[in-house]
Order: sequence, then structure tokens, then C-alpha cells
Amino acid sequence: MSDIDALQRQILEARRALIVDAATRVFAEKGFHRATIRDIAHAAGIADGTIYNYFANKESLLSAILDRLAQQDTMPEISPQNDLRAFMAAYLRQRIALLWPNYEIFKAVLPELLVNQDLRDLYHQQILLPGMQQAEQFFTAQIDAGKLRRLDVAIVARAISGMLFGLFLFEMLGDEHLQIAWEDAPEMLASLLVDGLKPEKKPRP
Repeated sequence: MSDIDALQRQILEARRALIVDAATRVFAEKGFHRATIRDIAHAAGIADGTIYNYFANKESLLSAILDRLAQQDTMPEISPQNDLRAFMAAYLRQRIALLWPNYEIFKAVLPELLVNQDLRDLYHQQILLPGMQQAEQFFTAQIDAGKLRRLDVAIVARAISGMLFGLFLFEMLGDEHLQIAWEDAPEMLASLLVDGLKPEKKPRP
């Protein structure tokens, strides 16, 4: 690839990223159905028709927003030999790091997920499934090593994912405590999942 071709590609990628940024803001503010291509073009500072050089329609913009989210979803390197508490804290920290900093993206995408089957399938494959599969693999290894009682690991992984997602929805709805304390959530949730709600055992004298 020549220097000119490389430069042109960088310009195209920068313009595409600019449009996705604008679409994320507009969808988050107005909702997917109320937002128009003109709104997005205005937010990006470009002509309406320019968007169609990069995206066929609003649905393809939503898919691009979801792709961006998936690219940020880097799974932590955790050995099956790690103990349960260390895994849970690292795993929850990674999932929270995906959710909270991408508030605008989720605000833009979530309402449409409820009614758009194609987008929902894409979200499940790119975002939900990789994280749950990692958790399932770890729990299976722990069971095989005799460190965890035999459980339906698929249900456990989904229960943890649902708990995090529920907390995120609370935060989106304006829960003040979560807005303040979310940075402490991974360790607290790891303790809750590993130790339950029972009081700590006092050391014997």
C-alpha cells in the first residue's frame, strides 16, 4: 500500500469514526426512531449525503456503534488455577469497565435491542456471549478441580451478567449511590458472590 493510499484510508477511517461518534450522541439524546440522518450529519458537521458514502442507513450506524463496543471488550487473561475470589474480582472489574465508561453507547443501543432482532442477535454474539463463555470455562475448571460444587455453569454465568446489567440500568436511571460507589463494585460483588451475606467468621482465640 502506497503512502497516498494509506493516508486516504486514514482519512476515510477518521471520517467514519466522526460519523459514528455523532450517531452515538444523537441516538442517546433523541432515541433511534426520532433521530434523523440530518440530525447526525449536523452533529458531525458534514453534509447529509456524505453519511451515505459510509453507511447505508440508521440501522447500519447502530451496528457500527455495537462493533465499536465489541472492540473495547477485551477479556482479562485469567488462569483456571486462580482462586475463585481473584477471578470474580478481575472478571467483574472488566465487565464494569465495559459498561460504565460507555454509558452513551448503551443509551443509544439498548432501546433498539428490545425491538430489533438482528441487532439483538449481534449484541448477544459480540458482547454477551464471549464474557459468559469465559466465566463458564473458569467455573467448569474449578468444578473439575474440586474447588467448586457442581452447578449449571451457564446459569451461573448468566446470573452474574444479569446482576451487573441490572446495576447498570439502576445507574442509568439515576441511582445516586451507584454513581458514587461503582468503582468499589467489583470487589464488593466478588465478596458477595463468594462469601454470601453471612457475617465474617471471627478467628478463634
